[in-house]
Amino acid sequence: MEVINLRYMHAIQRSKIIALVLLIFTGYLARGQYNAYSFDQKYATRWLHFGIPMGYSSNNFRIKLNKKFIYNDSIRSVISKGSPGFHVGIITNAHLSKNLDFRFIPGLSFSGKTLEYETFYDTTITKYIESVNLEIPFLLKFKSDPYKDMRVYVLMGMKYTYDLASNVDARNAEDLVKIGRHDLLAEYGFGIEFYTPYVILAPEIKISQGLINVHARDPQLQFSNVLNFLFTRVISITLNIEG
Repeated sequence: MEVINLRYMHAIQRSKIIALVLLIFTGYLARGQYNAYSFDQKYATRWLHFGIPMGYSSNNFRIKLNKKFIYNDSIRSVISKGSPGFHVGIITNAHLSKNLDFRFIPGLSFSGKTLEYETFYDTTITKYIESVNLEIPFLLKFKSDPYKDMRVYVLMGMKYTYDLASNVDARNAEDLVKIGRHDLLAEYGFGIEFYTPYVILAPEIKISQGLINVHARDPQLQFSNVLNFLFTRVISITLNIEG
């Protein structure tokens, strides 16, 4: 029931985000173009600006099996399938130079990851791992010079996450795959800034690759002892609203 409810929440949030994007861009097109150089002049006297990111993500694991996996007599293979998520936060953007920004974007993400176990009995057992992450990313943003009312950018950095829904301390764990609380991810992506009279709208695509093994392996657990490492992988689509 919790899995169904979480996926239902994902669907609702995704619909809200899509509706918001369409509403904002409709207003943007109705107002016509706005010169990005005006914002450059505005930020020349402001070191910081703030904003709100809202987005949708696909989440899974990169799996490394345990060396003893080939000796087990029940599980044939393990794969990780993408599961949906959504995230919100607060943008703090520091202007280091005309083409370089430093970004700190604390926020919350709600997501899940799915592990599918194929058995030797021609059955599939699915394990859904729910996560509620407190995210603390630090990013450098490299921007092109503005062209009319837009500019493109790339970004890269690191993100620390703390899983508030971690099951690492669960006692009745026979059917669980335990996931630790802490994770560190490398992030990189790109986006486009569109300038309006009041805010900057920036759709963005970002990839996050886990650098820490989040699997709390327990050799006594059937679904855990065949796994060695689990590394987080996330592809996110975000709309940043800044001003």
